[in-house]
Amino acid sequence: MESPQRKFQKLQQIIDKHEGKASHLIPILQEVQGEYRYLPEEVLTYIATAMKLPPAAVFGVATFYAQFSLIPKGKYVIRICDGTACHVRGSEPINFAVKKELKLDDSQSTTEDLQFTVERVSCLGACGLAPVVTVNETEVYGQMTPEGILEVVNRLRASEA
Repeated sequence: MESPQRKFQKLQQIIDKHEGKASHLIPILQEVQGEYRYLPEEVLTYIATAMKLPPAAVFGVATFYAQFSLIPKGKYVIRICDGTACHVRGSEPINFAVKKELKLDDSQSTTEDLQFTVERVSCLGACGLAPVVTVNETEVYGQMTPEGILEVVNRLRASEA
């Protein structure tokens, strides 16, 4: 079994990099989420203790901002814009196609193998490219179609093989 010191070594390095300053809590949480792909409860508790902050303060920040997640997300986070321009140009069929392909029902957003998370977002700020989809906030796909999203999913799956 892994010792607590070793288990939280990377976490402590992130806190130390920010000198444990409470004013750096958001960047700390961003880096930690990048490491874990979500913010586990035990990690938030550790951060609160290490930074000498009330746990409620850390949990409050982690639950206030939509960018943070307290539940595990997939390796690939697919965000489908549902803003007015994207909706009018067909974001709903894209969402339906990807969720069907990944066997996700309306109560699920992440596949059981933690490979994919599908999220609807209000706006990705690229209305001229509508409908827009992003993968891990680094890949942007404009003028997406249901067939196109399946190609993206299959390309991501192939990169894992």
